[in-house]
Amino acid sequence: MRARFESAAAALLCAAAAFAQEPPPAPRETVTATVGGQKVAVEYGRPSLHGRAITELIAQLPEDRIWRAGVDAATTFTTAGDVMVGDKKVAAGTYTMYVYAPPEGDWSLVLNRDAGQPARDGAAHWPRLGDYSTVVDQEVARVAMRAVQAPAPAEMFTIAMAPADAGAALNLSWETAPTRWTSSPPGGPPAPKPRRARRGARPRPWSAARA
Repeated sequence: MRARFESAAAALLCAAAAFAQEPPPAPRETVTATVGGQKVAVEYGRPSLHGRAITELIAQLPEDRIWRAGVDAATTFTTAGDVMVGDKKVAAGTYTMYVYAPPEGDWSLVLNRDAGQPARDGAAHWPRLGDYSTVVDQEVARVAMRAVQAPAPAEMFTIAMAPADAGAALNLSWETAPTRWTSSPPGGPPAPKPRRARRGARPRPWSAARA
């Protein structure tokens, strides 16, 4: 069975620092999907616009243009088995999830092995804010995305996963106008490369998708 995982990111982002002092604390949520028979989950904080201008929030991104894809503690991407994120094979495990949002050109979904900076109470990890360059060598995936129309406005930052062929599409939206980012395969996923199976193990074919 082919496993495919498509990625998406919020069309309009804000700097993590814009929410550091925002009361009350933003709620956290976990969304899940099944990809190739394996559970995939994203756990994240959900900030709200509260009347703020999107253009102002985007301007506050740090120089490295990396956003935490949520608020407060690091956003995490966990997969129970190996999956394809865009054209990158991601091994089973938990990764910190970011969004790379340059002033021009494609934005990207980013997964990194670095767990982030431990919180003082040790209960959570905080994302790399302004110093992402110190862990960029631990990236496992950086996948380009494109914008499409969302069915409804999103005052609160929202991540959703929806079935897409044999995998799932990861959609991130946040705007008072109906806009979101998503990716899709150009003409369909490529055929997986054959692999020699280990004794007692079933080979898993992979397909890729990216904008």
